[in-house]
Formats: sequence, C-alpha cells, structure tokens
Amino acid sequence: MQIGVVGLGRMGGNISRRLIQHGHETVVYDRDAKAVAALSRDGAAGATGLDKLVQQLRSPRSVWVMLPAGKITEEVIAELATLLQADDVVLDGGNTFWKDDIRRAKMLKERGIHHVDVGTSGGVWGLERGYCMMIGGAKAIVDRLDPIFKALAPGLGNVPRTPGRDGRDPRAEQGYIHAGPNGAGHFVKMVHNGIEYGLMQAFAEGFDILKNANSESLPADNRFDLDLTDIAEVWRRGSVISSWLLDLTADALTADPKLAGFEGVVEDSGEGRWTIMAAIDEAVPADVLSAALYTRFRSRREHTFAEKILSAMRKGFGAHLEPKSGPADRGAKAS
Repeated sequence: MQIGVVGLGRMGGNISRRLIQHGHETVVYDRDAKAVAALSRDGAAGATGLDKLVQQLRSPRSVWVMLPAGKITEEVIAELATLLQADDVVLDGGNTFWKDDIRRAKMLKERGIHHVDVGTSGGVWGLERGYCMMIGGAKAIVDRLDPIFKALAPGLGNVPRTPGRDGRDPRAEQGYIHAGPNGAGHFVKMVHNGIEYGLMQAFAEGFDILKNANSESLPADNRFDLDLTDIAEVWRRGSVISSWLLDLTADALTADPKLAGFEGVVEDSGEGRWTIMAAIDEAVPADVLSAALYTRFRSRREHTFAEKILSAMRKGFGAHLEPKSGPADRGAKAS
C-alpha cells in the first residue's frame, strides 16, 4: 500500500522505515529537512510540504500523523482537511486526547474524510520489535488499512498463545486491535499509559527499598548491602514480575549501578493525567495510578533513587531525556 507519514521523530521515522521494510510505499514529510532526507535514503519519497505530500499520494489517500499531542497535531490535521478529498483517511498515531479524536472525526466527516486514531506503543524499539496498536474508527476503513497495521504489528513472535482464543479476532494475537469507533483507540492507549505509570512506580519503589536496606538508621544485624544489578537480573529469569520494564531496569543498572547519570526528574505524559480524569468521570477508584502520577509531580521538587529508576526506564523504552532545568510546576509533556 501507499501511505503518507507526517512527523519523523523518534517513532514516526521508524514507523516509516518498518513500512518500507515490509514493501509499502511511503511518502514522508517533516519540518526538519534533514529527517526527510534521511528517510529518502532509506527508500521513502520525500515531500517538502503537506501540499506536496498530498499531491504525491494516489486516491484514496491515507496520511499517518505522528506528532506530539496538542497544537501541532491540531494545525496539521486542520490543514490536511483542506488538502484531502472525500474517502481519504487521516490517521493520528500520537498520544492525542481521545475526546479530540471524536471532535476532529466529526469535522473531517463533514468533508467526507475518514479519521482513524491509532494508540501506538513500542517506543524507540518499534522498528525491531513492532508496534502494539489500539485502533479507533469505522470498521470498513480500519479493515481497508489492515495491511499497514499488520506490517507495523509485532506478530505472534515467541509470546505463548493464550488457551481458549479460538474464534476470536486473530489480530489481537498479532499485536493490534480495532478497539471501537473514533476515540476508542486513544482511550485504550491512555489507560495503557496510566497502567505503565503504576508498574514503573512499583519497580522504582521496590528498588529504592532494596537500596536503603543498609541504612545506618537500621540495627547493624538488620542491614543488607544488596547488589541491585544482580537482583534485577535474577528477577528477569523465571520471576512472576519479569517484564520489559524490568529488562530496561536491569540494562540501566548494569551500565550505571548507582544511576549517577540521572537526577530523578520525571516528566508525565498527558495520558497519565487523562486516565485519572476518566477514572473520576466513571467513579472508578484508581489509587495506584493516581499515586504514581503524583509521585512524578513530586520528583520535580525532590529526587529519590526511585525517581532515578523511573528516569532510567523512560530513557530505555522511549529515549526520554531528563529536562536540564525548569520550574517546579512544569506541565505535562507527550511521550
């Protein structure tokens, strides 16, 4: 298939590359001409503007927008609405607020243009591992784009199959689902990121307890000088808490046992906040997820070893770097 990709950052660039590797034709655009040139060398057709990108696509056109949530995504989709034609498709793969998807889908529908929201997880490793995708939109349009999603998804891989799934949608086992109508994809991805906060916080606090087991405030015979690097490694093998996040933690501790390269300033994505907002709207208790979000707020004022663990994991899966400086009440950043 042919598809346009707008936004060639950490994930947009690798999404384009993975599609090229699977035989799809990509037309790419980014405000950074160097990013376009790099993708062109990898086999993409480069465009110098949104209008030129649209002109290079065959009808019905599909344009994947992979930009930070907020103003820039809003502006690009608004411009695409003036350039595309009836039966074309805009896909939003960023961390967009799901209610914005619903609003934009209605705006595009007035012009006969389809909207598909693609909650995309995979970070900087997606090129190699594939992307887990949660998709919202009209079934006919999602089905039309299935070759794109199938190419980006990780596939069965070496993950054991869940017994009793016969007769169910096979796409879930491949790493992508049609979650429902517009907004459903990003809603599911939002909750995914909220859960991510809680899992990361649990690891961070656990390792902080282990690190402080030799505190001088403890009785001498109650102290343990523990090797956190080896603990992380042994937990990866046969433990019920083994996970990719633990793998990333083990990698970070092996490279820097004291995590001296991290301050412990931890940003939060809008999705963590939106998850808590949804929990409030639904009157659903979310004690762990709320506490994990508030801990990230606190990390901008005081830092513990737990926050360094969080920073290390974020760098591992998304190449997120700590901010060099900034006010204590810094707002949310997309991730």
